[in-house]
Amino acid sequence: MKDVDLTHLPNMVLVDNEPVFNEPWEAQAFAMVIDLHQKGAFTWTEWADALSTEIHGSEQRDYYQHWLHALESLVAIKKLASAAALQARKTQWHEAAARTPHGEAIELQRG
Repeated sequence: MKDVDLTHLPNMVLVDNEPVFNEPWEAQAFAMVIDLHQKGAFTWTEWADALSTEIHGSEQRDYYQHWLHALESLVAIKKLASAAALQARKTQWHEAAARTPHGEAIELQRG
């Protein structure tokens, strides 16, 4: 993740300047933010503001839940995906998780 200084992210746990994740989805959400930023979808300041708003909001969540909600918010604000598309994807993931045996990778069905 060159050109991204992770030390500026609030509450980010780093080991050897790399983030620490408890679950695979956390790494995926993190990677989506980095990828969208590097592609110019939003500035690092916009991301920091969105994440800060989430963290300091009224909802008490785990750190990466804040991360995910901030990502969803910024995607909607920037019109990178519609609210309907985001909800459809969430539904697909929940359905995929429900049919996936514990310990196996969750995969979305195509089509």
